[in-house]
Amino acid sequence: LKNLQATAKHLIERYFRQLTEGCGNGNCTNEFCASCRDFRPLDSNSAAAKALELFKINAKLCDYYPSFKSSADGNSLLDSTMSDKDTNDDFSDVHYLTENNICMILNFCEEEGDYSALVRVIGRVFSNAEALMKSFKKDEPNATENSCKPTDVEKQNDQTLEKMGAASAATLPDDALSDALSTCEVAVDIQAVRRVYDRLLSIDQVEASLVNALIYLTPNVELDLEYLDVYEANPDYLNIFIIVMENSNLHSPEYLEVALPQFCKAMSKLPVTALARLSKLWSMYGLPHIRRMMETFQQLITFTVVSNEYDAENLVNDDETVVAATQCLKIVFYASILAGDVDVEHNEEDEEDTDSDELTLHELLGEERLYKKGPRVDPLEKELGIRTVDSIHPVIPFEDFVNESLNDVVEMDKDFTFFKVNAETKFSFQSCPFILSVITKNQGLYYDNRIRMYSERRLTALYSMVQGQQPNPYLKLKVRRDHIIDDALVRLEMISMENPSDLKKQLFVEFEGEQGVDEGGVSKEFFQLVLEEIFNPDIGMFTYDDETKLFWFNSSSLENEAQYTLIGIVLGLAIYNNCILDVHFPMVVYRKLMGKKGTYLDLSDSHPVLYQSLKGLLEYTGNVKEDMMLTFQISHTDLFGNPVLYDLKDQGDQIPVTIENRQEFVDLYVDYILNTSVERQFRAFKKGFLMVTNESPLKYLFRPEEVELLICGSRKLDFEALEKTTEYDGGYSKDSQIIKDFWETIHSFGEEQKRFFLQFTTGTDRAPVGGLGKLKMIIAKNGSDTDRLPTSHTCFNALLLPEYSTKEKLRERLLKAITYAKGFGML
Repeated sequence: LKNLQATAKHLIERYFRQLTEGCGNGNCTNEFCASCRDFRPLDSNSAAAKALELFKINAKLCDYYPSFKSSADGNSLLDSTMSDKDTNDDFSDVHYLTENNICMILNFCEEEGDYSALVRVIGRVFSNAEALMKSFKKDEPNATENSCKPTDVEKQNDQTLEKMGAASAATLPDDALSDALSTCEVAVDIQAVRRVYDRLLSIDQVEASLVNALIYLTPNVELDLEYLDVYEANPDYLNIFIIVMENSNLHSPEYLEVALPQFCKAMSKLPVTALARLSKLWSMYGLPHIRRMMETFQQLITFTVVSNEYDAENLVNDDETVVAATQCLKIVFYASILAGDVDVEHNEEDEEDTDSDELTLHELLGEERLYKKGPRVDPLEKELGIRTVDSIHPVIPFEDFVNESLNDVVEMDKDFTFFKVNAETKFSFQSCPFILSVITKNQGLYYDNRIRMYSERRLTALYSMVQGQQPNPYLKLKVRRDHIIDDALVRLEMISMENPSDLKKQLFVEFEGEQGVDEGGVSKEFFQLVLEEIFNPDIGMFTYDDETKLFWFNSSSLENEAQYTLIGIVLGLAIYNNCILDVHFPMVVYRKLMGKKGTYLDLSDSHPVLYQSLKGLLEYTGNVKEDMMLTFQISHTDLFGNPVLYDLKDQGDQIPVTIENRQEFVDLYVDYILNTSVERQFRAFKKGFLMVTNESPLKYLFRPEEVELLICGSRKLDFEALEKTTEYDGGYSKDSQIIKDFWETIHSFGEEQKRFFLQFTTGTDRAPVGGLGKLKMIIAKNGSDTDRLPTSHTCFNALLLPEYSTKEKLRERLLKAITYAKGFGML
């Protein structure tokens, strides 16, 4: 509200100044401007009343032609260098810029040894939205065609052109950039703008003029965009932002304080159609230019964050500069995706919407905003027709868009509230998830999960009060160890059919005949036992590749779909209950869970041998038909090792593979292996996963590789961080000699031995999101010197370590334990 009041006040002041001082344009035709010849002067009181009236009717505002701000010596920045020369020398007839007139003015200034005229022209045009919008149009004659030839101004003009064009040689070819501009319907001659900037930015006085002009220009542009719908009236208004963003010095200190923050605020007010045009245009600029713009906005965010102090009362979400720069960074983020390799075609069919028309209890309680269903869609993403998950290889790695300084200060509990409840009035950085690290986004997911758990607990209490039943606030699973799959399957299948919302409750596992309260450890053991049995090759649900050490769906499996639904539910529950699983799937599984189909490139890690064979076929330079003798009928083995034939096309055995149709053959082959052949199994698997995560922001916040991190943990192991956070029990401390020997031994292990140790102690060879420092490991004393091996309680990340007499014996016993740990000594 305060921002709205301040903006209204500023607009009224602009109307008042227009009525009393005019815009400075001698040819003004606006009847509400003092510079108009037909305007009747008003006294201050009348002007104030008229200004308020004009504000209410959203009347036309002129662009201001300023004499400009005062410099340090008391003269105005645009007039301080004016001399009493002939009026022809001040170029007052230049109302917009072209490469031609800039070249002429440069030549004049260099002859005179004085850049005053250039400074005045640059300041006048760059501080005026209409003048800048008309500048550097493609249909204007440029310097290379007209002005800078060895005629009246002699050969000095050619030297000027050489200087202006040299640094632009590394940009996109003129033809390519012209095509890009045509595609985006942009009228700016980008190459001309770059040549002009290359020359202007080497002149200190001009640099200062550009900074000050931008400071004057941007508040007016911001107001025009917010209240006057100037872009809708004239799409060429976008030219202002295209031209300013070509300034390669925007990241320098002169701009960071005031000019760039104001410019970002103005850019963030552009309608989504304009933002999409910018993103498409920038995607065609080439990597150096896209990276420069990304670094410009990142530098502004970092500079602002480190220059301020934030806390629970002063949130970074309320910092207009950080918010605006983040929104501008989003434009570059999508430009990076568009400029890279993209797949917008191979999409899985969305699950059917099973929403009921009946009011839910959440809606009756007025909480529907907090628990609303359906995936969130980013407006810019929708306008561009592309999603983050469509990106195969962006030109700038996703990791480069993460701002660590911002992640250090964002309060995720508050940000989550803005994201779920106050999205219309408060900015949430989760609306720009690319800038957040996986650790930070995982905190947001944690809050979402916990609030849903609390909500289901509360609803259960309300229902039980109404129905007079005992409340059951948890998802309770009571299973027998020797029948864990059957028991879990029956219980979860009943829940999913009768009351799927119970899957949103906090998991509470109880093993029949065993005492113990599930504080996380029992659930973790349950997950481990379920996965160990389901992924057992003897069951035949999944196939295992000894080379990649990855599992894939067995297309010939005899198991029913409920078994696959169970494993999907287990993966969803693991994310929902913040538990790391020892699961080894190729990345294509997570891409398919996020809505993409498997493609040729996915084969490289899921089926590397087949990938190499198909790659060889595509790259073969000989006679494919005669040398390969392939047809559109393929063969693979079933569960019992018997060959199975499949026609990729009708009568495929009659269609030979040739150099002309080999790409079609590869596409159909890949689609069969990764999609069609396992469609029944994967659909059931995905159904189970979505039963738990369908209302979660998981799909909006995370990319497939990040979902894998959530489920399986990170492959990066920092044992130094683990040592710092490990706790000790039973008489050990970090200063005990055995503990010192233990850590020296661990740090001396190779990578494989370290993974064995982690698997032995925690049940998985990966680190949780955030690294091993987030793992709460306990080392407890397990008696004095002995020949017994160390043991572990994987469900509590606890290592039971006897106090061995020597470091050598400790190493020998520990290595033996972790190497032969499978089914040995683990509890």
